[in-house]
Amino acid sequence: MLSKYDVIVVGGGHAGCEAAAAAANLGGKVLLITMDMAKFASMSCNPAVGGIAKGQIVREIDALGGYMGVVTDKSTIQFRMLNRSKGPAMWSPRAQCDRAIFSIEWRNILESITNLDFWQDSVVKLIVEEEQILGVRTQLGLDIFSKSVVLTNGTFLNGLMHVGFSQVVGGRASEPASVGLTQQLISLGFESSRMKTGTPARLDGRSIDFSKAEEQFGDEKPAKFSFSSETKPVEGQLSCYIVNTNIDVHNHLRTGLKYSPLFTGTIKGIGPRYCPSIEDKIVTFADKNSHLLFLEPEGKTTIEYYLNGFSSSLPIDIQLQAMRKISGFEKVKVFRPGYAIEYDFFMPTQLTTTLETKHIYGLYFAGQINGTTGYEEAAAQGLIAGINAMRKIAEKSPFVLSRDEAYIGVLIDDLITKGVDEPYRMFTSRAEFRILLRQDNADLRLTQKGFDVGLVKPERLNEMQKRKNQIGEVVNFFAGFSVLPKYMNELFVKLGTSPLKQKTKLINIVARPQVAISDLIPVIPQLKELLKIIGDNVDSVIQSAEVQMKYSGYIGRERLLAEKLNRLEHVVIPNNYDFEKLKSLSTEARHKLAKVQPTTIGQASRISGVSPSDVNVLLVALGR
Repeated sequence: MLSKYDVIVVGGGHAGCEAAAAAANLGGKVLLITMDMAKFASMSCNPAVGGIAKGQIVREIDALGGYMGVVTDKSTIQFRMLNRSKGPAMWSPRAQCDRAIFSIEWRNILESITNLDFWQDSVVKLIVEEEQILGVRTQLGLDIFSKSVVLTNGTFLNGLMHVGFSQVVGGRASEPASVGLTQQLISLGFESSRMKTGTPARLDGRSIDFSKAEEQFGDEKPAKFSFSSETKPVEGQLSCYIVNTNIDVHNHLRTGLKYSPLFTGTIKGIGPRYCPSIEDKIVTFADKNSHLLFLEPEGKTTIEYYLNGFSSSLPIDIQLQAMRKISGFEKVKVFRPGYAIEYDFFMPTQLTTTLETKHIYGLYFAGQINGTTGYEEAAAQGLIAGINAMRKIAEKSPFVLSRDEAYIGVLIDDLITKGVDEPYRMFTSRAEFRILLRQDNADLRLTQKGFDVGLVKPERLNEMQKRKNQIGEVVNFFAGFSVLPKYMNELFVKLGTSPLKQKTKLINIVARPQVAISDLIPVIPQLKELLKIIGDNVDSVIQSAEVQMKYSGYIGRERLLAEKLNRLEHVVIPNNYDFEKLKSLSTEARHKLAKVQPTTIGQASRISGVSPSDVNVLLVALGR
């Protein structure tokens, strides 16, 4: 018989690992229940972390005291900063990882947390009494009691995998589904539906002619995800490769559409619009004769490769024959085919800002159970759920991030306010304050908050403060140091920018789009000396200082807008407010507000169907 716990986390994926670690590090007695302890934070799909907007989320998790950034750094085999040709709000770090090492590193971390216990089993029922969670019942018939439960079931709730006409019950390849919880939660009043995702075949690298592919290298000077000095940038990076489909590939894929569960109606779940299967691509984009694919290594010591962009649920022979029509893949061998998977999720409008469910006290949802997709989105939700589960037990105020504080704030606000009609993925376009929420300043935005919560150690806070001071020193140097035209104009001609006519402050020079700090270092000895003092952290300091100076006008305007809009976030709506009594509201607004039950006017204003005039009615009704 296991003892009673403060928090039980169900599921050992990316959300479950962050939730369990956070709750345990905050002093809770925590139990993590997973079907397979050899697969903590398994990278079921692409063995990569980060990317557009997702990289910002990982940096935020790290700044708050989560572990995804640290684990990524320790398992990286290639690092790239995406979107460098665009503005800094769009720069996004991405790392190709060693799938096996990633999971091993997570296990090492989890097992180092003394008050975190593990149980390998499947949860089949929640123990609920008078709308309050009391614990869980496992497949082995064990009742385990706790003050709160965090469900992070991923794709396992009634999971069903499809390859052609073949269907296999399971949460992912070779692993069983979780059965029972959905039916119970529906009986408790929860709204559930189905979603679908997919994955490509895994390929034998020995059977690929890489000379016919375009090699894609990592950054010449790779960065890393974690702001901690605990990790270092990757050395000895592996290459990825770019290949393309062609008309022969597409024509062969079309012969299999009549066997595709996507087009025969077998699959009922909603799939990700932004990451379609290859058969979906050739139908939706019928005018295109070629699609870009990325061939990515699964690890340092394996010859297994992942074909990014070729997700499929077509029959195995169709998948294989189509791939063999790709240049360089004429003799390709497959380790396992691509497949689609359907699973249950619960509409996230049934959650509060802390990710606690509105129906059951002490029950939290995090990850794909909320209709999201992606390791990063799941990990962020797990971190917030784990923090809030413990804060509620300790009778502390909820930990909530606003939309202008973090992409994590945007993510959770979107989920609980707007719900989902397809698998939710984070994009930079979802954040209205993205120039404030850059990847380079996540530590400056959130480390203090992580420290105040109790997850960030004093050493990390000191590291952040040191970097903040160093950035300030660089900005102050540029604001106070002037240069004469005779020392700069030769450089300016080379850079293609207009020459100086008079003595000018450096801060005005670096504001020019053609000029970077790196261009100025060789010609200004005083700057070179200042940067030499900064030491190992100089690259990240230069990057952040340069962004602050070049985009100070945009940053200032966005901050003013955020402050203006945040006034509505402080107008609180009472719990269980009766919106139906406000007949001045539109009918749609009354119904949507009653369903979502927003906690502030700001949240209410973001609900689809609530107009500005409806917001004014609410303000008047609340005496504002």
